[in-house]
Amino acid sequence: MNLKFVRGALLFVVSCGLSFYIGTRYSLTASMGKGEQLTEVRTEVMNEVLGRIKKDYLKPEEIDAKKLMYGAAEGMTAALGDPYTAFFPPTENQRSKEDLKGEFGGVGIQLGFVEKTLAVMSPIKDSPAMRAGIRAGDLILKIVDEKNKVDKDTTGINIQEAVDLIRGEKGTEVKLTMFREGDKESREVVLVRDIINVPSTELEWVDNNKVAVIRVNKFGEKTLPEWEGFVKEIVSKKATGVILDLRNNPGGYLQRAVDLGSEFIADGVIVKQRDRNRTEVLSVDRRGKLIGMPLVVLINRGSASASEILAGALRERIGTKLVGEKSFGKGTVQEAQEIGDGSSLHVTIAEWLLPSGKNIHKEGLMPDVEVKFVYDEKNPKADNQMEKAVEILRSQISDLGLKK
Repeated sequence: MNLKFVRGALLFVVSCGLSFYIGTRYSLTASMGKGEQLTEVRTEVMNEVLGRIKKDYLKPEEIDAKKLMYGAAEGMTAALGDPYTAFFPPTENQRSKEDLKGEFGGVGIQLGFVEKTLAVMSPIKDSPAMRAGIRAGDLILKIVDEKNKVDKDTTGINIQEAVDLIRGEKGTEVKLTMFREGDKESREVVLVRDIINVPSTELEWVDNNKVAVIRVNKFGEKTLPEWEGFVKEIVSKKATGVILDLRNNPGGYLQRAVDLGSEFIADGVIVKQRDRNRTEVLSVDRRGKLIGMPLVVLINRGSASASEILAGALRERIGTKLVGEKSFGKGTVQEAQEIGDGSSLHVTIAEWLLPSGKNIHKEGLMPDVEVKFVYDEKNPKADNQMEKAVEILRSQISDLGLKK
């Protein structure tokens, strides 16, 4: 059974209303299409509808001008058809900032889209979602929260609304209708929310404490100082090699990819950013301490955006082997633009390109050595992808020894 049929069946049994948003008069500009001049969006229709609602709506006491205004902004961004360009009202904007800080109440899912369908970009380690077996690439078709009277099909939903509906207080439940590629039908998963604390980076030693494994869970506010502390330890302990684990890393700040790439790449291009007017080249911006260090990078379906930039740059610039599974494929850049009342506009301003000029949006990175993750029920801590990465790194170290 394919996704189209599953979603069609779901929509048949779910009663869905259309949300219609109106706003008060404001002025903004929008691009009308390639080759056309910018023009001011006319607000006469919205104001006429607003006037009629004020005049005729059955329950005038329920009319909230601020909600109508925010709804208009949300509707305008949704009309672009780009799920990553969206308006964040104050509450949602605050939650977006919590993502980068690393602590919030929820189920531990990083969200994205697969062909405009809400999807799991990555489950967070040791979260309710991961414990329930949710995987990167799983599609979320419906969100139900009985306590908060939520029963929402995800067709046309944006990231902000989905985050707002799925997050909540510790101990409360949310039920998600999920669909996984290869399954015959959707399934329902009940998750109990918890406090999600996501460390930006983690360091572990393997192979008799000779190989350093740096896990980068996201590219956030604390990533660089944490990273620099780990690099000092790696240098002081004279590691023979490094495994950079970018699995289930949904991205974050673009500059962090440049920072971390500069640790291994001596000079030159790390990423190109192309906006509507020009292409900007972001190059190595500091002298790295791990240049020449044997390196392997782990990726999977949950590796997206900035983590794909870093992995792709390392492969193209210094020949780093990528091990694991095909990455998510998010090749656009969003800018968060704060608005005075605490809300913000996250707008797609550019696409990023690998040093070669390739854009992997919707395609992802194919690993050099493809290894499907296999869960071992008898040994839950076993990691066959990591084992393969260690094997490849040992071979690199051995080859360097022979050349010396």
